[in-house]
Amino acid sequence: MPAPLSFIASTPTLPDEADAVVIGGGVIGAFTAYYLAKRGLKVALLEKGVVGGEQSSRNWGWCRQQNRDARELPLATKALDLWEQFGNESGEDTGFRRCGLFYVSNNEEELDTWARWGEFARSVGVKTQMLTGEEATQRGSFTGQGWKGGVLSQMDGIANPGLAVPAVAKALMALGGTVHQACAARGIETTGGAVSAVVTERGTIRTPMVVQAGGAWASSFCRQLGIRFPQASVRQTILAVGTGPLKLPDAFYSKSISITHRGSGCHTLAISGRAKVDPTAQFLRFQFQFLPMFMRRWRNLSPGGLQGLRSGHEGLSRWRLDRPTPMEEMRILDPTPDSKTVRLTLKRAAALIPALKSLPTVASWAGFVDSTPDGVPVIGEVPKMSGLILAAGFSGHGFGIGPGAAHLVADIATGQEPIVDPQPYRLSRFTRGERIEVSEF
Repeated sequence: MPAPLSFIASTPTLPDEADAVVIGGGVIGAFTAYYLAKRGLKVALLEKGVVGGEQSSRNWGWCRQQNRDARELPLATKALDLWEQFGNESGEDTGFRRCGLFYVSNNEEELDTWARWGEFARSVGVKTQMLTGEEATQRGSFTGQGWKGGVLSQMDGIANPGLAVPAVAKALMALGGTVHQACAARGIETTGGAVSAVVTERGTIRTPMVVQAGGAWASSFCRQLGIRFPQASVRQTILAVGTGPLKLPDAFYSKSISITHRGSGCHTLAISGRAKVDPTAQFLRFQFQFLPMFMRRWRNLSPGGLQGLRSGHEGLSRWRLDRPTPMEEMRILDPTPDSKTVRLTLKRAAALIPALKSLPTVASWAGFVDSTPDGVPVIGEVPKMSGLILAAGFSGHGFGIGPGAAHLVADIATGQEPIVDPQPYRLSRFTRGERIEVSEF
């Protein structure tokens, strides 16, 4: 079953030309188009399925600074302000609120890791509070268990993945931008080595600028252009239960289970980091670059099946611009939830909070989380093609940092002072033999 998602109407007519075309109607693409339109550009947003239909509606909804890799933390901090600012400026509801995130643990090593991160975070002005065992147990009294310690990240929050991207797309259209759903971008035309047009299944849009924000599809799209972008996806499962009047925190993490308020009287349940690795041609192509990450996280990963192969997003085929592409054959990546993970999630949830045992499961779904070898996204211009900007590989962090990342893309595209230093996100770190430093979180 797909994750809950609001739907919006598309712009009826494809434009003949645009100042910028954004490929991919997820959180990164939608916010990028919005920020470009705010700067006066004529922008077209292309989505092969529906806006927000893939991982942008299938995640937890956490908008956090807590435990971010040092390279991502500046984006996360900016993003929180931008989530807030977007709602105030547009009047659209993304469900964002700074409710704080609550973590608990009985593992000394985990608590030590959080404490070390907290020392670093406070040195750069981020508020985070380590909790004593007594404080964590009192705040976590809904579990009926004692805890050795925890963390409260007071300034962090959540947004509603089912509302957020459609809300941004509507705000984009209010600024004069256009949104084209069920309209796959098949490729890019160039003139003199620079972007000159985007070819879609419905026609061609002349443009000097393209942002590729296609999520799990980005690497295979780049391959059509002769651009090597190492990317691999893992398949994660999540479910929602109807909690009604049951008092639970908006965002709670423990090693066994994580809980997030989703709106409409329900909470989502998930096991952090647990994922299936589906073998695909693209995965095999980049496997050696991903070895450090998989070795660090092997306890949470297990072999998958053929869903990734059948979905077509990680193939190595070349496609023609005058024929349907794999993106048109698979409009929305909607993998089947892993039944074993669903059962384990419910079992752990009931063990931690017995009141959850009798509550109905409203929905369950799965999604493909696109990752880079170091767990940090690629954001920046592609040297081999003037006018092309890549923004992908967000490694499960894209929803929360989406507005910050998109603002950075808009800065790069318009030549303005970047909101944060873009150097950590350059694509060249994977192509010049640089040492891959895997994100700890």
